[in-house]
Amino acid sequence: MDHKRKKNTRQRGSKTHGWGAMKKHRGAGHRGGRGAAGSGKRGDAKKPSIWRSTNYAGKRGFISKHRSPRSPVTIAHLESHAVTLREEGFLIGESIDLAKAGYTKLLATGKPSRKWAITVAAATPRAIEKVKKAGGTVTLAVGPGEGTAPATAEDA
Repeated sequence: MDHKRKKNTRQRGSKTHGWGAMKKHRGAGHRGGRGAAGSGKRGDAKKPSIWRSTNYAGKRGFISKHRSPRSPVTIAHLESHAVTLREEGFLIGESIDLAKAGYTKLLATGKPSRKWAITVAAATPRAIEKVKKAGGTVTLAVGPGEGTAPATAEDA
C-alpha cells in the first residue's frame, strides 16, 4: 500500500511552509482584512471593484405590508397545460376556476383555441376580448363569498 508522507513533515526545512514570503501568513492583514472589510468610502483599496455593485451602499425600496401576492397566468399557459389541469381536476369540460388552480389574474398572451369558460379574480381587457372572440366567457370573481360578476372588456 502506498503511503504519502504528511504535508507538514514534507515541509520541514522550508522556511515558509508554502506561504511565500514570511509576511504573508499573518492573519488577514496581507489581504486587507477579512471578507469585504476595507471597502468603505475611504482609500482606494477595494473601492472601485465593489462600487460597481448597485447593492453595496444605501437603502433600496421597501416591502409593502398590504400588497396581496399576485399569481398571473397567460392564455398560452392554459392552452399548453390543459391536459395537466384536467388531470388535476381544475378543468372540467371547458370551464376552469383559476382561483382553485392558484391563479389570480388572466393575461392576454396566447391565442385561445377552445371556448373557455374561465372564472378568475382579475383579467386584462385584452384577455377578456380574446376569450370572447373565441366564443368563451370570462367571469370575474368579485371577492370571497360575494358572488361573481360577468366580465366585459370595459370592466377590466
